[in-house]
Amino acid sequence: MSMSLKKYRQTEQVKLSLGKPFFESQGIAIYQGDSIELGNRLPASLFDALISDPPYCSGAAGTSVGADPAKKYCHSGNTLGRPSFGGDFRDQRSFKYWCSLWIGQALRACRETAYGLIFTDWRQLATMIDALQAGGFCFKGLISWDKGRGSRAPHKGFFRHQCEYIPWGTKGAVPKLTDRGPFDGCYSIPVLQRDKHHMTGKPTALMQKLVQCVPAGGISLDPFCGSGTTLVASALEGRQAIGFEASEEYCEIAARRIEAAQRGELLKFERTTAA
Repeated sequence: MSMSLKKYRQTEQVKLSLGKPFFESQGIAIYQGDSIELGNRLPASLFDALISDPPYCSGAAGTSVGADPAKKYCHSGNTLGRPSFGGDFRDQRSFKYWCSLWIGQALRACRETAYGLIFTDWRQLATMIDALQAGGFCFKGLISWDKGRGSRAPHKGFFRHQCEYIPWGTKGAVPKLTDRGPFDGCYSIPVLQRDKHHMTGKPTALMQKLVQCVPAGGISLDPFCGSGTTLVASALEGRQAIGFEASEEYCEIAARRIEAAQRGELLKFERTTAA
């Protein structure tokens, strides 16, 4: 089967199950909606990887549906024009239960030996490892991401929280690859403001490294695609990807970034001053 025909058949299977996407271009698609509702309708045994950066629900001063992430993730609440986002309000027990639901849905939609990679921070690390296994993936280890010494510390007595973590596992046995890997277990890649389109956005360069676990022409799932960095990285690396995102504003941002990536460009974030 030719690569183009394989790509067409994979994305068509998703469209038959989920309907018309918000955005679609060259094997990359975005669906606007709730990740649990969309995940329940995914076809089985299609994806080569689950790669996602869900809301961390970590370190908030109390839990409230109306809590604004800008107060937690941005200096003085100044978003520099980046839209806010929802879903960051759950306590630890409900967070673990919620994660196990959408991870389990993704597992069903993944092929045997598919990878599962999910971002988290130091507070939720143990919880996410539990959720990854509760969802059905075999936990295989941790990938660390060193954000650099620009990470904040409350005062000089603290060790900087400059690393975030990616628990990873597989659906069944780890595949024995001949075309790619082994993959690095630690990445030191700084956050560049011109490349950060979401309050908690990850560097495109980091996501380009991670999507290489997907075979060339293969397809990954990101149930919380936000500003679309997993999908942008997939386009740059010759992979397919399906993303879910509840916010229409972020769907539009992601679509513009993907179109730019498919032209071989990285869309630059344009700051706006606080009101």
